Amino acid sequence: MKRKIEMVQSTGCVRLLLLVSVAAQSASAISYGLLPNGNFEEAPDESQMNGTRVTGRYAIPKWEISGFVEYIGSGQKQGDMLLPVPEGAYAVRQGNEASVRQRLALTPGMHYSVTFSATRTCAQSELLNITATPEIGEVPIQTVYTSSGWDSYSWAFKGKRSDVSLIVHNPGVTDDAACGPLIDSFGIKTLQSPPSTNDNLLENGGFEEGPYIFPNTSWGVLVPPMDEDDYSPLSPWTILGYTKSVKYVDAAHYAVPGGARAVELVSGMEAALVQEVSTVPGRSYRLEFSVGDAGDGCVGSLSVQAYASRGSVKVPYESQGTGGHSRASLEFTATSKRTRVVFVSMAYTMKPDGTLCGPVLDDALVVAIHSHRRFLL
Repeated sequence: MKRKIEMVQSTGCVRLLLLVSVAAQSASAISYGLLPNGNFEEAPDESQMNGTRVTGRYAIPKWEISGFVEYIGSGQKQGDMLLPVPEGAYAVRQGNEASVRQRLALTPGMHYSVTFSATRTCAQSELLNITATPEIGEVPIQTVYTSSGWDSYSWAFKGKRSDVSLIVHNPGVTDDAACGPLIDSFGIKTLQSPPSTNDNLLENGGFEEGPYIFPNTSWGVLVPPMDEDDYSPLSPWTILGYTKSVKYVDAAHYAVPGGARAVELVSGMEAALVQEVSTVPGRSYRLEFSVGDAGDGCVGSLSVQAYASRGSVKVPYESQGTGGHSRASLEFTATSKRTRVVFVSMAYTMKPDGTLCGPVLDDALVVAIHSHRRFLL
């Protein structure tokens, strides 16, 4: 009888483990907002923990892990350093070669942007590999843009399948296997870039379409540089640079010249915002845009340099850090069928807390100048 009871209990445990495994591997069907347990507030069972280290592959609800993964509580210390958590009470730390993954149900052919928060712990320069099978990219976590030490990052991809694995992997190799970035708050958004029109040859010139911004965060979302073939969270705008980013900001927390979204050029000359438009060689065009400050305490002499074809203009803006903007323009003559429009901040500016900031850019448009209008002017 005892052996029979043990067999029944063993069978029950196996069934339970199988159910946990299936639940962890089922695809999440969500196209906007926080992913299931995206902020890691649903905790692992204590039986699958060794101190802070998570020992069970499916111990964190809705996630699958591999490698050295820690479950970190708010206020926890590493030596003399306090490990911050950006949202809620818990976050996850990834050691060398550690990964977390979650399966997503998507619409093939659609574009998506993933937003997540991260911070360094040990190393001075870290990066994360992000995969949405079969798409893969890199997000550098080097420069800190907030006084809290946390930043939100975005990464975009095209859904190639209806069921994909979102994988975040730390490829770092350090002396301490526990060293690695803290990650938290994963959200997703389906991207639908507004088309260009005769009134504006630029697409998404007002930056209204972009990565998901968590409503309870006040630090915006970084859009990091990308390879030429990557899809941008601000598509069709791309960010040219090596490791530096631009910041996507919302009207709920920043001063935005128009609409609900804008871009703050926070990395000086190390990150440029670029888009190519269709033009007719020999025809004249006008580029217009707004330059100001985001009302985030960024005080000083800000400036944006704009380029289009062979023309350029430098637009200075004296910021008091409380909001405001001015309108600028550049007339140019197209020399080819595709003209690259480029915006870059010409100065490195810091707020009193030592974090990087810069001019806010919004409401960019390119229109053709008709010959009779030029004559009348």
